[in-house]
Amino acid sequence: MRVLVAPDKFRGTIDAAGAAAAMATGVLEARPDAICKAFPMADGGEGTLEVLGGANRTTTVSGPLGDPVDAGWQLRRGRAVIEMARASGLDLVGGAEGNDPLAASTFGTGELITAALDAGARHIIVAVGGSATTDGGLGALRAMYPTQRLRGVQLVVACDVRIPFVEAARRFAPQKGATPAQVALLERRLERLVQTYQHDYGVDVSAIEGGGAAGGLAGGLAAVGAELVPGFEVVGEALGLFDALAEADLVITGEGFVDEGSFEGKVVGGVAEAAEELGVPVLVVAGQVFGDVADRVRCVSLVERFGDERSRTATAACLTDAVAEAVAAL
Repeated sequence: MRVLVAPDKFRGTIDAAGAAAAMATGVLEARPDAICKAFPMADGGEGTLEVLGGANRTTTVSGPLGDPVDAGWQLRRGRAVIEMARASGLDLVGGAEGNDPLAASTFGTGELITAALDAGARHIIVAVGGSATTDGGLGALRAMYPTQRLRGVQLVVACDVRIPFVEAARRFAPQKGATPAQVALLERRLERLVQTYQHDYGVDVSAIEGGGAAGGLAGGLAAVGAELVPGFEVVGEALGLFDALAEADLVITGEGFVDEGSFEGKVVGGVAEAAEELGVPVLVVAGQVFGDVADRVRCVSLVERFGDERSRTATAACLTDAVAEAVAAL
């Protein structure tokens, strides 16, 4: 039996590598003869840099509210990997309560892109999840001025959502601390930026799927030539996941919670869709499962099986036990 385990992080409890190791242990407990391959995954959100090999460079940049931040990034053989959350992330300001959603800027992310250009990168991947910002990428573009430096550079934005540019304000600004009045103001700002980017760069960012990722940073980068790609695909191709899927008899994936949104650019949905196309059975192990997801794919909820407290404090052990039980039952 050939089993592939490809989970995302379980936010706040275990990273993707830890989750993959715990799942693989469960597989081998149930089937010692199994051939198990672990592929810790990410979708363009936090954890993407770590999954792609981790940081080997550090640059001091402006954080989302202007304070200096030491942001790690990666440069190998002319390819840079930047995780915007390390420069402009919500966690850097202490979450929604510590954020100023109107002032939060992507300037630091632009500084990281500039650092990569200065270091000779010709292929730059920007993972855009976990932002504190809804500035439409304007801060980043200001930091990158003049943007003509991007000519001849392959700039790829690894998106973890598919929402349009202007919709970013309504969908995600409240999670970044914005009041209803601030959401309305941010929405108007994004609407004006659509016109600005059309005038300055000849690109209608409102028509680009995923342009609203990271509060519109994805759209702003698209205006200066970036290609927007689902983060799951970027990571999967870099790691060789899709070739491994074709050889598997069973695929196990998961994340902290699974709902219908997990099938809109997230790891669980990407793994399930790719496996379905290949006719490979899928098992999803999640912290919690919401909605009618169980009608689409076989799911195990750690909270339902082990209770909320144990699922959060002993996540690795719960993952191992849940996977062992599920695989033994096959």
